[in-house]
Amino acid sequence: MRVYKEDQAIEFETLVSQQYQSVEILNNRVGGEVVSFSDQWFADASNLLTPTPAVRDATRFTHAGAWYDGWETRRHNTEEYDWVIIKAGVHAARIIGCEVDTAYFNGNHAEAITVQGLYHEDSSEQAKDAVLETDSRWTDVITKEECGPSQRHFFLRDSLTDSHYNYFKLKMFPDGGIARFRLYGKVVPPTSSVSEDSADGLDLCNIVNGAVAISISDQHFGSANNLIMPGRGHDMSDGWETSRSRNPGHVDWAIIQLGRATKYVYRVVVDTAHFRGNFPQYITVHGIKVSGDVAPSFDNPGWITLVDKSKTGPDKEHEYDISKSLEITHVKLTIIPDGGVKRVRVFAA
Repeated sequence: MRVYKEDQAIEFETLVSQQYQSVEILNNRVGGEVVSFSDQWFADASNLLTPTPAVRDATRFTHAGAWYDGWETRRHNTEEYDWVIIKAGVHAARIIGCEVDTAYFNGNHAEAITVQGLYHEDSSEQAKDAVLETDSRWTDVITKEECGPSQRHFFLRDSLTDSHYNYFKLKMFPDGGIARFRLYGKVVPPTSSVSEDSADGLDLCNIVNGAVAISISDQHFGSANNLIMPGRGHDMSDGWETSRSRNPGHVDWAIIQLGRATKYVYRVVVDTAHFRGNFPQYITVHGIKVSGDVAPSFDNPGWITLVDKSKTGPDKEHEYDISKSLEITHVKLTIIPDGGVKRVRVFAA
């Protein structure tokens, strides 16, 4: 296990996203949810999954005590640890690492953590009640690691786990508080039952189905990871937005690895939701098939055109019919000359 300090956050995040093509699989934007917990007296366990950084208001108190933006349990735990069980928002994932943020918990922070995982095939609502803290299937994915007060902690495995999981148990020794919990893994997408005759296809450019943004020219105002999130978001903050260009001929681009290789591409959607005065003037979309985990370069000669140069408009889903037998593993969205895009969708079989 490799441990990274708070000032090494960028190094950790780069390794996770680019070398291991992994994404964060638990936050509530991707559909992660708390299933059960041992205790949440001072602050709710669901706060662990909030995608935005923790905040603090030292003047705010509740019936339970001081208000904290995180998960905080009672003092004097009589058990070895407190715990929370979380169902991933993705189908399943192979785990490479995690972030444990104890922001603002100082003197009441967790002293150590462990993360375990299991895979439970039943996806029904009732299935969540069957995954118990005492389940014999729990397997360590992050070994016991110490935590300090009010800081971000990054733990990276030496390699991706061989097994995949969809339920995770965060253990906190012996009790205390954690502000945010991020778990990173390579998504194992569901097996598609969609045939080439289907009018819908499966969105393989969606984080839930295994997509990951692996290379970006610029993301000054908004992360390219937002392009693959479910839904259409709530405002410009959860889209991809670049800085303003001043040079003639400038373009920005993002390369996304699809959840799996396609056989047939139905349509592409480029959504400019909430971008009303800063949408790109034009876009192009290209696809490519490469083998292995090597990311294709922006100027790779193998890129083929899916969507030719097309004018876009504000706050709108732009749909492009493809309807072709195409084998591609990656797509490249190019925005001309710059601006913001909310989502990209590639519906394929």
